[in-house]
Amino acid sequence: MNLSRLLNVFLIIIGGIIAFYAQAGANQNQYILVAGIFILMIGVYRISRNIPSKHDRENSKTNDDEF
Repeated sequence: MNLSRLLNVFLIIIGGIIAFYAQAGANQNQYILVAGIFILMIGVYRISRNIPSKHDRENSKTNDDEF
């Protein structure tokens, strides 16, 4: 597992834990909840950047079949 992927997984886990912790208490701290969700979404965004589009895969298969 390379360093970038490990960082992405770490961000998702930490963001989820922070968001869960902020929502668990009776006195919710909204700033901590927002920070946790923000960190979680950064991790999800970084992972989704590396996943190819479904349409890109279909186009590459079609192009490969033509040659």
